[in-house]
Amino acid sequence: MRRGIRHFGLATLLVLGTWATAGTLPASADSGTRTANESASPGLLAAMERDLGLSRSEAEARLAAERRATDLAPTARKAAGSAYAGSWFDAGSGKLTVAVTPDATGATVRALRDAGTAVRTVEHSARQLDAAKKHADGLRAPEGVSGWHVDPAANSLVVSVVDGEQRDNDVQRFVERAREAGPVTVRTVPSAPRTFAAGTVGGDPYYTGNVRCSIGFSVHGGFVTAGHCGRAGAGVSGWDRSYIGTFQGSSFPDNDYAWVSVGSGWWTVPVVLGWGTVPDRLVRGSAEAPIGASICRSGSTTRWHCGTVLAKNETVNYSQGAVHQMTKTSVCAEPGDSGGSFISGDQAQGVTSGGWGNCSTGGQTWFQPVNEILNRYGLTLHTA
Repeated sequence: MRRGIRHFGLATLLVLGTWATAGTLPASADSGTRTANESASPGLLAAMERDLGLSRSEAEARLAAERRATDLAPTARKAAGSAYAGSWFDAGSGKLTVAVTPDATGATVRALRDAGTAVRTVEHSARQLDAAKKHADGLRAPEGVSGWHVDPAANSLVVSVVDGEQRDNDVQRFVERAREAGPVTVRTVPSAPRTFAAGTVGGDPYYTGNVRCSIGFSVHGGFVTAGHCGRAGAGVSGWDRSYIGTFQGSSFPDNDYAWVSVGSGWWTVPVVLGWGTVPDRLVRGSAEAPIGASICRSGSTTRWHCGTVLAKNETVNYSQGAVHQMTKTSVCAEPGDSGGSFISGDQAQGVTSGGWGNCSTGGQTWFQPVNEILNRYGLTLHTA
């Protein structure tokens, strides 16, 4: 079944690749081809109904509202200035919520509301919370601490602790030291995070040695993926075991990103596989979706699943070491999904790193934002 899908896709992608060459935008630019009225595929809507509990009309309305929020977020941050305390998409109201500190002027608040955002007044600015996060990043975390991130809705640094480890002396000491720099909220999670690489099994993967991972996004000259999948210089083979190319850059831990050069008859295309659940998705840019927005993931083990963005800039404490600037989602994943695509609408978001749980009982998954990877290696996203 998968082989038949691939043959259909390749014929289509050859045409798309020709179109994309003439009009590629740098990753930092928002593609002008997105439209608020672009209709979502039936498969995407079905996946949102399955994973988010939405009806078709609710899913369509949410996607349109999220596009508006994504486009508005950078302008809102600039308008709030030093009073900015973070923002997130509120699914209930369908609006971007912008938090500001009490020193925000009346004119600033009115401008934000006139632009279509909801405004919430909080105590701590984004700058203060980011400083608290940076302080925590400098601490040595015990295994009982699974990660930490700034939660703008809570106006606090959230430290995630593995259930049953709350009374551990090292965990309590970490939390106490984190509180020295700002407000801290402790939340429990069912288990510690792990990466999603796997041994060699069938499917639609890429391989390095005996490790199977998933392609993230095409860039000009190759593709981006997770750093824990292979070190710089390692050779890579494709789904059919033919040689693709080589890891040109890789970082893990501290980061979890890498890029692989493509050659030997392989080429890049601006597409994320829908695995028959949804039509293959064209990638048109990399505008960052806000907290609260819906997001979907494609990977070689569990294929296509959706959820929401839960947090940004979280430090995730894997057994191999901490990884920084990660985005947390409610999307499930399993071994072999590592490196795969996180996409919101037609906008690339990041590559799958790790998480806890599975796609039978649920879980959470983190991704490394794609724009960070592009900037780190000077790459250009391949867009349609």
